[in-house]
Amino acid sequence: MTTDRRFSRFSKSRDTAAFSLTEIPDGGVCLSAFLILTQAGQPSRILMGHMNPEAPWDHIGALDPKRVEVHSRGWMLPSSHLIYLESPQDAARRIAREQLDLPDIELSAPQVVSEAYTPKRFPGSPHHWDLEFLFRGELAASDAPRAAAWKELVFVDLRRTTKAEIARSHEDVIESAGLRFGAD
Repeated sequence: MTTDRRFSRFSKSRDTAAFSLTEIPDGGVCLSAFLILTQAGQPSRILMGHMNPEAPWDHIGALDPKRVEVHSRGWMLPSSHLIYLESPQDAARRIAREQLDLPDIELSAPQVVSEAYTPKRFPGSPHHWDLEFLFRGELAASDAPRAAAWKELVFVDLRRTTKAEIARSHEDVIESAGLRFGAD
């Protein structure tokens, strides 16, 4: 029997052509790592920041200047797309080091989340596919970093925060991690 399924196996090799796709989906695929750092003893308070537009976000977070401008108005999780052939664990360590100046923070194994959706900002676009690696950690309130990548970096209390205050659809990532907003 020959299957008509299109598996998510991407290869240009003719040896695997029967079970592989040679092109990425029209809406794109993103592999991203997110750090969800809670305040010790306060699981509803997570470390988020307002991006510093002067920081090299193209290098540390895969964001072009236009996206930095749009998303710097809301709270954002420390995060980045993976660098080509980078492991999710290496990406999480890179984010901690480059975005937070926390090279030695202890992080959990990743929770993997996958979603395919039509982007909110582009409702006529084809489905986009995200594979997200969510890493958890905990910091004492006094250990909140002061990193140059952020204008402001604080523990945001989700009980007093609305989804509308969150940038870059990170509210969906937060909810995928099992956290809830109290102000909505």
